[in-house]
Amino acid sequence: MQAAVAVLALGLLWVPVAQSATAGQVTHLSGTLSAKRADGTRKLLSVKSEVAEGDTLSTEAETYARVKFADGGEVVLRPGTQLKIETYAYNAAKPESDNIVMNMFKGGLRAVTGLIGKRNREKVSFQTETATIGIRGTHFGALLCQNDCGGVPTTGGSPPPNGLHVDVTNGAITMSNSAGTVQINAGQFGFVANPSTPPAVVPPQQGIQVTMPTSISQNKGGGKGIGKGDSSECKM
Repeated sequence: MQAAVAVLALGLLWVPVAQSATAGQVTHLSGTLSAKRADGTRKLLSVKSEVAEGDTLSTEAETYARVKFADGGEVVLRPGTQLKIETYAYNAAKPESDNIVMNMFKGGLRAVTGLIGKRNREKVSFQTETATIGIRGTHFGALLCQNDCGGVPTTGGSPPPNGLHVDVTNGAITMSNSAGTVQINAGQFGFVANPSTPPAVVPPQQGIQVTMPTSISQNKGGGKGIGKGDSSECKM
């Protein structure tokens, strides 16, 4: 009896730890992209590296990265961006399980809605410290300025003000915080300065459009990536 218990205990020690489900894959990369996993480990990623729920993706200076998710949605990250995949639940046969929550701590991105955003648009959100972005079947850009947008071009020549800037190419988005909610439609721009200021539509001459290099924003090759070739990622 004691031997059986010992064997059972030993077997329990070898039960594998559950891994986070794959959420997507890096498809284009120019520069250095890293991921902090849910278990605290850090890895450098390359083209074809997988990303998972719980990952915090970080782009270094002059780095652009494009990630395609399992539902067909895509996100392109600007240099100096930190984006956490807070929640990613997708099953093509079970729409009721859909749920995507992204948290952008800094930087900027462009995002295109996938299947989840088309069939359950209320189940997709992008969070920032100033406001939450909800989607309406969308292609949009978002830029969070925190005294770090000096290199972003504007019509007036001065750096963009601190806060969350958005632009919409297709569809529409909502910007919401404790002070209010506003819908931004295709061709429009939006801005919110802080969590206690209502989000608002701004005139085009005051709007900030988040732009990406053509090689990253369009399907024109895989770009250069850390470890591209034999291995898809390396442990830091």
